[in-house]
Amino acid sequence: MKRNLIHFLLIAVMSVCSMSAFAQTTTVKGQLVDSETGEPLVGAAVMVEGTTQGSVTDIDGYFKQAVAPNATLVFKYVGYKDLKQKITRKGASVDLGVIQMHADAVMLKDVVITSSIAVARKTPVAVSTIDPVFIEDRLGSQELPEILKSTPGVYVTKDGGGYGDSKINIRGFKSENVAMMINGVPVNGMENQKVYMSNWSGLSDVASSIQVQRGLGASKVASPSVGGSQNIITKTTDAKKGGFVSYAMGNDGYSKIMFSVSSGLTKDGWAFTLLGAKDTRNGYIQGTESEGYTWFASLAKRINDNHQLSLTAFGSPQWHNQRNSANGLNIKEWQRVKQYMGEKSPYRYNSTFGYRNGQVYNSSRNAYHKPQISLNHLWQIDHKSSLSTALYASIGRGNGYSGTGVTGYSSSWYGTAVDGTVNTQFRRPDGTFDYDAVEELNASSEDGSKMIMSKSMNNHFWAGVISTYTTKIGDYFDFYGGIDYRYYKGLHQNVIVDLFGGNYYVDSYNRKAVLPGNNPVGGNPAYINEKLGVGDVIRRDYDGFVMYEGAFAQLEYNREKLSTFISGGMSNTSYWRYDRMYYSKEKAESTKKHYLGGNVKGGANYNLDDKNNVFFNLGFISRAPIFDNTFINSQNSHERNADAKNEKVISFELGYGFRSRIFSANVNAYYTRWTDKALFDNGSFTDDNGITEHWVMNMLGANANHMGAELDFSFRPLRWLDVTGMFSWGDWRWNGEATGFMLNNQGQILADSRGTVVTDMTNVEQYKYRIKMDNVHVGGSAQTTAALGLNVRPMKGLRLSMDWNFFARNFADYDINASQATQKEPYVVKDPWQIPSYSTFDLSAGYTFDFGKLRATLSGNVFNLFDQEYIADARDGSTHDWDSATRVLYGFGRTYTVRLKLNF
Repeated sequence: MKRNLIHFLLIAVMSVCSMSAFAQTTTVKGQLVDSETGEPLVGAAVMVEGTTQGSVTDIDGYFKQAVAPNATLVFKYVGYKDLKQKITRKGASVDLGVIQMHADAVMLKDVVITSSIAVARKTPVAVSTIDPVFIEDRLGSQELPEILKSTPGVYVTKDGGGYGDSKINIRGFKSENVAMMINGVPVNGMENQKVYMSNWSGLSDVASSIQVQRGLGASKVASPSVGGSQNIITKTTDAKKGGFVSYAMGNDGYSKIMFSVSSGLTKDGWAFTLLGAKDTRNGYIQGTESEGYTWFASLAKRINDNHQLSLTAFGSPQWHNQRNSANGLNIKEWQRVKQYMGEKSPYRYNSTFGYRNGQVYNSSRNAYHKPQISLNHLWQIDHKSSLSTALYASIGRGNGYSGTGVTGYSSSWYGTAVDGTVNTQFRRPDGTFDYDAVEELNASSEDGSKMIMSKSMNNHFWAGVISTYTTKIGDYFDFYGGIDYRYYKGLHQNVIVDLFGGNYYVDSYNRKAVLPGNNPVGGNPAYINEKLGVGDVIRRDYDGFVMYEGAFAQLEYNREKLSTFISGGMSNTSYWRYDRMYYSKEKAESTKKHYLGGNVKGGANYNLDDKNNVFFNLGFISRAPIFDNTFINSQNSHERNADAKNEKVISFELGYGFRSRIFSANVNAYYTRWTDKALFDNGSFTDDNGITEHWVMNMLGANANHMGAELDFSFRPLRWLDVTGMFSWGDWRWNGEATGFMLNNQGQILADSRGTVVTDMTNVEQYKYRIKMDNVHVGGSAQTTAALGLNVRPMKGLRLSMDWNFFARNFADYDINASQATQKEPYVVKDPWQIPSYSTFDLSAGYTFDFGKLRATLSGNVFNLFDQEYIADARDGSTHDWDSATRVLYGFGRTYTVRLKLNF
């Protein structure tokens, strides 16, 4: 009896203790994300230290784990550094919120070592980061820039509509004034600073995240942006073994297959990742078929704790038929061509599409392959200093096809006239172009083909190095310094590819050969026109060379709530050309011309508390003129434009940010002034001795002011519901009066384009050319934009999203150039036509589930859900209104894609 009593008391005590322990158990929840991108970490391990208890994160990175008082949670994920967190808070439930895990070096840092990534609540810039989940959910069959259409200050359109022809403007600045980087390496064209997205069509397959920095940004390279910058972070050498395969299909013959495989991180520090894809389309726009491939390879080696090396190579060979922006129609013409399209939208009409020998044919075509290879090395010198270096090269090969012809049969005969009407001379009754009629014309000609096909060759070799040294000075200062060197050689030729039924072609414009034995001194030689065939070069045959040498430095001060920086850069840009068509071998290479440029910028961020921060930045840029503006005629002449000047930009910005667990918002205001915008014109005249000379006119005083305000926010009232939005308002206008003189080769002022030299300098002002542009809106971008997104996860694995985008105050595009200038009374630029505002809705959905031992995701997208008709782009007309607008391009109607992805 006594023994039974003891057993009973012992069991009672143990039960009470067990109940007490159970009562003190706490349920801890939170979300694990990548520290750089904010991407949820799916399948990460959540362990209770010292026990076998644990769980894994779901598809959105969330977890729940029961723990005893004062327990420590250990978070583990392949390729990321282990993270521990002790649970000291008491209660039945503890929410840790968003927990950031840092990638191990082989995962990210070794690839993006030269990137200038802004850090929230520290870097004083306006920034938007597009994470991998968002890209995969929303991209569908769109081009990569279109994923940014809900970003403040950004305007993206499909332009002509061929795949790869999209364009992006930021704060009213076009691509030549928006820096684009891939893993921190600049990719803007070395000659004209433009970015052609068809050269980078495969970026949508390899992009891991995109960071858009508006304004001057945080880029540490020597040539910063004006309107903003896009830094596209590619997929990296994945330290997790596995991969995926996917297939997608959509409207108008869209089909895409893609795969990726990774070795995982081996014990001796090696890892590799391979990716490949094929994309085919019939094209939403009539006659815009395309085919593209993507290949990506990354190899990484962790040599030791101090040295890491990675090799990344990426390319996307493609060809696509086009509808150039020049083939847009005026409003009345769009209504007329409805008769050609039947039940399809008339806005899909393409005036260059037709038939040849019974087969579909398009005279506008582009093909290009521009692989980029980068070798990156990270050297951790000591606990406070490091050196990161990227050696890179890009070898571009490709061309654009276009029709051309002798006088009276120019390329416009293949499509649309300047006034936005369809040329009808070779037009079939169904509206398609009659290429057979062109062959008949050429076959009956006694002096060669009247109309031919040529391809504009633009091959290049580009190599560079960016190296950045980083060190800590004392407890609060960080110093960055480095070099940015680039070398570029671009081949420019026009080559005949098709005589269209003729026997030869005579280039009556400028293909000339010196008569044998005729080489007069002091005058123009006599010429004959050659009979040319397929493979012969016409119009131009030269190499453009660019050498860029830059250095940059930045000093940061970071202490508690305050972060400040000041930075500067200097650059020397050199231009020269080598001409095989218009110069003998002895004179084929021009002289080199050097342009010094530089920038200085600074800013500060102050965290008022854990939720609120304020920032400002300001800067000044002096940028070298583009290659073409440094020659009087860069296509066929070594003659220098001696008056080419640097453009200057000054910018100022301030902002405020708020962060909490369920709501975050950013608001900022900016002002950018662009002065000495290059306005340039040139021509020729024949003097009294019969010698042809050139004249040139450079105008100064063309200024533009870009100012505005931007807001973006994210609201998560419930775990399964996200609401995002943005609003941006811009006021972008040209101002001032540009003036300049017409000069001959000797720098003498000319009274007119006939070459009359001004001798009386007392009244020289009357010969000055003028353009006045007071408060004229900048064209080509919507100056008011807004967006609202709704993201719902009603059950595990299922997501539904709806996005609304609004665009207003979009003014028709136009050119301000020196050819418009007039003497005495200035030419007055009028405010352009304001395109009607519009909005679109996009729907996306996805479901992730287990398919045997594989993880499967079925997803779909519907763009422009309600099939809204709208004008996306237009050129301003003579009366600056709806009726006179030319080259009007409507946006796409409803399109869709579906995709199945299997992870292994």
